[in-house]
Amino acid sequence: MPEPLSDIGLAGLAVMGQNLALNMADHGFRVSVYNRTRETMEKFVSENPSTPGGLRGEATLEAFVGSLKRPRKIVIMVKAGGPTDAVIGSLAPLLDAGDILIDGGNAHWLDTIRRERDLKAKGLRFVGSGVSGGEEGARFGPSLMPGGEFAAWKEIEPVWRAIAAKVDETTGKPLTDAGPGQPVKGGVPCTTYIGPDGAGHYVKMVHNGIEYGDMQMICEAYALLTGMLDFSEEQAGDVFAEWNRGLLDSFLIEITADILHQKDPVTGKPFVGVVLDTAGQKGTGKWTSVNALDLGTPAPTVAEAVFARYLSAIKPERVAASKRLCGPALSYSGDGTAFVQAIHDALYCSKICAYAQGFQLMRAAQAEYNWKLPFGEIASIFRGGCIIRARFLQKITEAYQRTAELPNLLLDPYFKGEIDRCQSNWRKVIAAAAENGIPAPTFYSALAYYDGYRSERLPANLLQAQRDYFGAHTYERIDQPRGKFFHLDWPDPARPQIG
Repeated sequence: MPEPLSDIGLAGLAVMGQNLALNMADHGFRVSVYNRTRETMEKFVSENPSTPGGLRGEATLEAFVGSLKRPRKIVIMVKAGGPTDAVIGSLAPLLDAGDILIDGGNAHWLDTIRRERDLKAKGLRFVGSGVSGGEEGARFGPSLMPGGEFAAWKEIEPVWRAIAAKVDETTGKPLTDAGPGQPVKGGVPCTTYIGPDGAGHYVKMVHNGIEYGDMQMICEAYALLTGMLDFSEEQAGDVFAEWNRGLLDSFLIEITADILHQKDPVTGKPFVGVVLDTAGQKGTGKWTSVNALDLGTPAPTVAEAVFARYLSAIKPERVAASKRLCGPALSYSGDGTAFVQAIHDALYCSKICAYAQGFQLMRAAQAEYNWKLPFGEIASIFRGGCIIRARFLQKITEAYQRTAELPNLLLDPYFKGEIDRCQSNWRKVIAAAAENGIPAPTFYSALAYYDGYRSERLPANLLQAQRDYFGAHTYERIDQPRGKFFHLDWPDPARPQIG
């Protein structure tokens, strides 16, 4: 009797691919798997013989494609860029019209737009789906951000909704999986249709940009606790654990507490103390920052987080500079308990601004790329599974439920009230950091963004006058309609103006 056809296929059995395949199989889907290295595929299938849906390994692409129900649905989980194009190039000739390829990697959204267009010309359908949550998320429930043709989304929707993380409908709190083969009962799946062509991968990129900001802010809070208050790593871990029980409840705060409590198995010292202070990156934060510049949309906190990683990477130069450049001596003598609360409030306000920038950037992108992004649903699917999952994403979801076309999160009554309540502490912390020489670039930039956004008038009037002086770039006048430009005939401003 022939082996039954599979519901879906997955190509690329690195850790993320293996975990996603097991997630699908645990939810009752029969999954065909393929890997360029045959031994990897065979080992994976042999080690997982008893999933509810079942795994079927295939040694060749031809057999892999032939093992799938039509329309075929194939998830590609390989390195972004050239490797993804190579897999698509190998699979496409074997597929029939209407079959669906799904890229689950961290692809650049412009690559996704190109791939979707090229495959459509061949009668094939392409979905670019962000997958967030790391290895654990892929295994037990990620946040999934699919973009592409809506009809293709409807074909994969049952699978995506089944394997996604689930949150409580009312509170937004993530629901815990009961374990392999025991899917979560009920809850709202952390996936939704994002939009056409590259929309899904674009939203995943912005998610990662916000993640960069979030992580750097947490590091700055840690630096303030240990630098100004002289907390040990253990004490700082206790603070983060306490914060995780309140407004800052999130995955990143939770793991920070765990990390700060961790001892190095070799030396027995605090683990973070033996980790070299140079941070790596895979590029999505840079993509977010470059795209913000291209679209003329302010996202300074994300950019500062990227630059902070770059600065960390020049370790030898910083070591040399530390021996020649001086700054103020650390000297804080105030109420330590009050300052811990102030750092909490600074982190909270900066976090609100980082998310505001991310959603503002997505608003600019939908106009640029002719998308219609569901901002409330995007916030909703970020509540579980993904790296930036946090309690206050429920408040972002509610903000867009109140005002679907909200221009900026800072204008929502809830977030306005929170900034009003906490900004005095925010400013105190930034002033203290500057006075004591502790770098806090994301805290600084978030406050500058807030103060700039709330300012009716900025000094850009002088800047534009400078541009007109040296480059005849023209300027607009406050007593004339917008869109009408003038030039002063420098360096003799007494001459008539040119309209």
